[in-house]
Amino acid sequence: MEFRRLNILDLKSLLELYRQLDKDDEQGLFEQSERVWREIEDDPNIQYFGAIENGKVVSTCYAVYIPNLTRGNRGICFIENVVTDKQYRNCGLASKVIDMAVSFAKDRHCYKVILQSGAARTEAHRFYEHVGFDGESKKAFDMRLE
Repeated sequence: MEFRRLNILDLKSLLELYRQLDKDDEQGLFEQSERVWREIEDDPNIQYFGAIENGKVVSTCYAVYIPNLTRGNRGICFIENVVTDKQYRNCGLASKVIDMAVSFAKDRHCYKVILQSGAARTEAHRFYEHVGFDGESKKAFDMRLE
């Protein structure tokens, strides 16, 4: 098992894994995803982390560093799209990829890391609390733009 930052060669496998995250998510054409990936690669404030087994991404999350003018100008890190292949769950992989994202945040002297999860994913919420996230400290809101 290899743990590292993902790159363009991992994109196809990453998109396959994302199908397990949300079966209703409408994925774009691979060529469109390649263009978006190039934008991501050009931005050092966005990093995708993964566990790779035999060339296949089996666990992942991404982290975005956001500069901030409060808290002594210490930034915020936002973690999203945490997913582990159903055949690899409960093996500690998600903990390791989240640790990589948290290290990314620490390297940038962030004062906090924010992780969002679907409201109905209660099993995932217990896991996030187990690895150190506080599900009671803030209330998140989102607005879906269609």
